[in-house]
Amino acid sequence: MFKVSDIISTPPAEFSSELQKRVYEAFEACRIPFGRVDTDPGITMEDCLNISARLGVPVVKTVFLCNRQQTEFYLYVMPADKPFVTREFCGALGIPRVSFASAEKLWELTGVKVGATTILSAVLPSASDVHLIMDSSIASSEWFACTDGTATCFVKILTADLLTRYIPFAGREVTVI
Repeated sequence: MFKVSDIISTPPAEFSSELQKRVYEAFEACRIPFGRVDTDPGITMEDCLNISARLGVPVVKTVFLCNRQQTEFYLYVMPADKPFVTREFCGALGIPRVSFASAEKLWELTGVKVGATTILSAVLPSASDVHLIMDSSIASSEWFACTDGTATCFVKILTADLLTRYIPFAGREVTVI
């Protein structure tokens, strides 16, 4: 059975990565209330359904993309049940075709491993050139749930707090498509 804790409103006692530490520091600095759950590694869509049920909010899907030259990178936040369609994504942004970026680049630029991809990586200096893209249905949702940079902890915050406090705190902007 997949383990999902009760909702917790404090940071983890110990951080498992630099990103995870920075995420909770940013929440504190921006006075962003959150709920989080500790889980078994949440990798599959079924795992995320269990996490979403506990949080009471759908966990988003975040994909890490790049152009053919691997010089432009994109974190795209979308509904978990929506398929990624390259043509639509590229058309909305007016860019050439993209593909999924490597696990090595994901780690290098965003400080996460496959299964923990998150827009919260925006607080890392190494992610400063990664384009942050969000599906309009996510941007207009009341709540936002994603990993905290690990595959074993998921957070829930108000989407407005993400877009008007967290992302600006990181010195970033999000493009909504």
